Amino acid sequence: MPGDYDIEYASPIAGANVLPMATEKNSSWERRTWPEIKRLAVEVPEAGIHLQKSRVYRREKDIAQLRKGGYNFDGLFQENPWYRQLFDDFRELSQEELPAGMASGCEFGSACINVMLYMPWLVGRCRANGVVFRRGILKHVSEAASLSHMGSKADVVINTTGIMASRLGGVMDSKVVPVRGQVVVVRNEAPYMVTKSGTDDDDGDVCYVMTRAAGGGTVLGGTYQKGQWESQPDANTAMRIMRRAVETVPELAGGKGVEGLDIIRHAVGLRPYREGGVRIEKEKIDGTWVVHNYGHAGWGYQGSYGCAQDVVHLVDEVLNQPKL
Repeated sequence: MPGDYDIEYASPIAGANVLPMATEKNSSWERRTWPEIKRLAVEVPEAGIHLQKSRVYRREKDIAQLRKGGYNFDGLFQENPWYRQLFDDFRELSQEELPAGMASGCEFGSACINVMLYMPWLVGRCRANGVVFRRGILKHVSEAASLSHMGSKADVVINTTGIMASRLGGVMDSKVVPVRGQVVVVRNEAPYMVTKSGTDDDDGDVCYVMTRAAGGGTVLGGTYQKGQWESQPDANTAMRIMRRAVETVPELAGGKGVEGLDIIRHAVGLRPYREGGVRIEKEKIDGTWVVHNYGHAGWGYQGSYGCAQDVVHLVDEVLNQPKL
């Protein structure tokens, strides 16, 4: 729940911004989510979302791999990305605008979420619509049906257990693995969000900078370490993260380098990655209909509304089918 801190609960650690990561073939969830994220940023300030320019850099060192395909983050760093049609102000950067070592890059108006505000806002929206929240410990997904506050067994259970889908009875999805993300949150504000296609550091290191809305600080990242469960921040990794951030966005620290950063906290979260992609489907488990929605890795926020629409469709299918 919002306010909890647990290594298996990545949502409070996420940036979280909109950086389309899917291939065009699998872009439906992100395509359908962006209009709602943008609407909330413009019309619902209490949701804790703001609009901010985002830059995506493609390093010269990575271009050959990008062109061959099979690169991390799928469609994000493509040279002619499908999302150029998603953002009204998408443009390719000129050579004069590129930092040293970058072959090309693009810029577009995106959004960044202050998750510390957004998650409680979502809880409030749910409560306003009659949702009842309960805590419990489940060993099997079918046990959730008996937790209904209505006093009778629920007709359908929606399984959004994230990384714990790998250990929940009745699911036990061996394709789900953690992707460890370490970040540094600072008080400094960045003039724009930025990410680049690779680093010269560890293979599990990535580089991104994003300023959360409404005083939420700026998130510096990070790592993308598959299969790693370590919950504690690593000091050497944190130093690499900060160094890359100030090299990529010198304005962040006023030209003072890492010493110019004002640190709020170090944090680690485990992204719920699933080999083969997100699982959104229905199945009957021990007589209970279950609709699955897990395995979103690092794009959960930016694909959330599109995925939710598909979940609603599957729930409708379950509730409208003839009773046997």
